[in-house]
Amino acid sequence: MDNTRTADSVLSEKDFKFICEFVYENTGIVLSEGKREMVYRRLSQIVRERKFDSFTQYCQLLRTNPKSEMTYFVNAITTNLTSFFRESHHFEFLTRTELPQLLKNNSNKRIRIWSSASSTGEEPYSIAMTVMDFMADKLSSWDVKILATDIDSNVLAKASDGIYLDKNNIMPIATKKRFFSTGTAQNKERIRAKQNIKDLITFKQLNLLHEWPMKGPFDVIFCRNVVIYFDKETQNDLFSRFHQLLSPGGLLILGHSENLGKCQENFETVGRTVFRKV
Repeated sequence: MDNTRTADSVLSEKDFKFICEFVYENTGIVLSEGKREMVYRRLSQIVRERKFDSFTQYCQLLRTNPKSEMTYFVNAITTNLTSFFRESHHFEFLTRTELPQLLKNNSNKRIRIWSSASSTGEEPYSIAMTVMDFMADKLSSWDVKILATDIDSNVLAKASDGIYLDKNNIMPIATKKRFFSTGTAQNKERIRAKQNIKDLITFKQLNLLHEWPMKGPFDVIFCRNVVIYFDKETQNDLFSRFHQLLSPGGLLILGHSENLGKCQENFETVGRTVFRKV
């Protein structure tokens, strides 16, 4: 630990343990000792913004009045890392395999996709662009909706706005021109999602560990790079709930380092971290 920190700025073992337990109980996220420095940085910012003198004082607020602080705390402590068309093989699978099958088999012309940890929106916008590219003129005669949820209300607000820094050529030029407007003057380095793509997506705040108000069924559920933060019991519970909410033969798509564990028996592996309900 940094020796320059004052006594009041030290994150004690007691406070760190409490924060880890509080985060787990309210989000299901497991914070290991390896996350201690990250917790310190983010908690330091909270303590300064809330004008407390110490971590212990802030922890006391969480103990005595957790509801008043819950949204602010969760927004500050959760990690949000994403990009457009991240793990591109998943979107290629949609185009090559799943969307053709849905168009062939869904006689009700209804498609539902859920991005369950949408962060700042790059994932659901990538899904929407993939759907619009593939369906083209068919889209107007189909009922297609994408639900995008996240526990963090701040990142959801950004996702709903659909405004991003256009850095490092984040997507092909043709794709960007079709689906985004480019800013001018002081906003020339920013792009904004056009209304036609935004119309496909509904953004809602949701804690995956709490009750899910939507009834489904969903044809595809994305839950990428999320369950790695949960313990096995929580993972298995989530996978069971996803299975129930998927339509027959629906897809569950996980992140590159994730697997279904003992819930694999309820799914068939059909691609790289792509699983079909059986």
